Amino acid sequence: MKKMINSKTFLAIIPARGGSKRLPRKNVLDLCGKPLIAWSIEAGLNSKYVDKVVVTSDDDEILNISKKFGAETIKRPDELASDTATTFDTIKHTIDNLEKYDYIVLLQPTSPLRNENHIDEAIELLEQRNADAVIGVCEMDHSPLWSNTLPQGGNMNSFLKDEILNKRSQDLDKYYRLNGAIYICKTEKILEEKSFFLKDNIFAYVMDRKCSIDIDEEIDFKIAEFMIQG
Repeated sequence: MKKMINSKTFLAIIPARGGSKRLPRKNVLDLCGKPLIAWSIEAGLNSKYVDKVVVTSDDDEILNISKKFGAETIKRPDELASDTATTFDTIKHTIDNLEKYDYIVLLQPTSPLRNENHIDEAIELLEQRNADAVIGVCEMDHSPLWSNTLPQGGNMNSFLKDEILNKRSQDLDKYYRLNGAIYICKTEKILEEKSFFLKDNIFAYVMDRKCSIDIDEEIDFKIAEFMIQG
């Protein structure tokens, strides 16, 4: 029996396309003994608050693996499996094909080190803040204040602002980035605004960089293996 927060229900959606250009078939690749997607399925199932975990995919192998690891599945139509289909399109298709839940929890399968504790803490933050949405972030590896665009030819005149030139990195403000691991939003709000990024009443759930690894390329996969084994 799942715990409830103010009698609210939570649906975890894991979107997983079969195609992947940079790391082919990444969602079903073996990561330390189980397919990559299984890490997110188990995190959702082990959450104290998530009522259902559903995987939406266009790929039969992904759907079969997901069922094996305990998730419910929805076969995604071809038009939602293209490069032009948006995450919102996929979320709405899933919502339309299931019973109503108060909140949607989006778990990207490319974040295997995000676990049930992170999900539960993010949901508890949602409750504490009386928020409509909570999104996972982590501190940036390097300050964006040390970066800029480069013109043709690589001229670095005015590359850094004068007030940044003589500052140590530890003296600069901390910057955070989306880590792609957790997105939570009130169902009616995401349908209304067509995004997890609401105009207001939205808060950050801060995760450490280790648990924020997002698998996009083979090097990311190897780092995740090292982290899990280490």
